Amino acid sequence: MAVPKRRTSTTRKNKRRTHYKLNVPGMVQCDNCGEYKLAHRVCPECGSYKGEEVVAK
Repeated sequence: MAVPKRRTSTTRKNKRRTHYKLNVPGMVQCDNCGEYKLAHRVCPECGSYKGEEVVAK
């Protein structure tokens, strides 16, 4: 079996893990009220989706 000869240093380990990052969710402006919301979801402010009122406020 392949066994590492030396211990992996913290710096080397952290360099390998630099690609683990938080992603910003896809935010778009609501067509009805202009507030930012998640794409393909009902607007939490006005309750509309694709220009139609889905949830009555």
